[in-house]
Amino acid sequence: MQEKAFLTSGRNTLIHKIRKLDLLILNGEDNPPVLVTHKGLKEYSGKIPDNKREAKMMDMELVDVTLGEVFGDEKTLLFVQTMNGKEYKIDYSKQGTPLFIRLHQDSTF
Repeated sequence: MQEKAFLTSGRNTLIHKIRKLDLLILNGEDNPPVLVTHKGLKEYSGKIPDNKREAKMMDMELVDVTLGEVFGDEKTLLFVQTMNGKEYKIDYSKQGTPLFIRLHQDSTF
């Protein structure tokens, strides 16, 4: 079995851990997908891969937070720690505003 490109922590935190794979976070049908790279986060507007194999070919890993292997339900708040030591807050209640994706904590190693 291949290693996942992320870890879960607590009830709403993802930790990105493999630099060569971006994470494409899906959170229910009504919320926009978010792309996590080693540099940061942004709302994703491209084509969503149909399956994990197609995602791997695009150098990304699909992360559906509603699946039982991740968190099991849709989230209003999600925290994502990137490989550069920054933690971002995704507040789905504020989508469409500048407060949707914000830097939450910046730690230096």
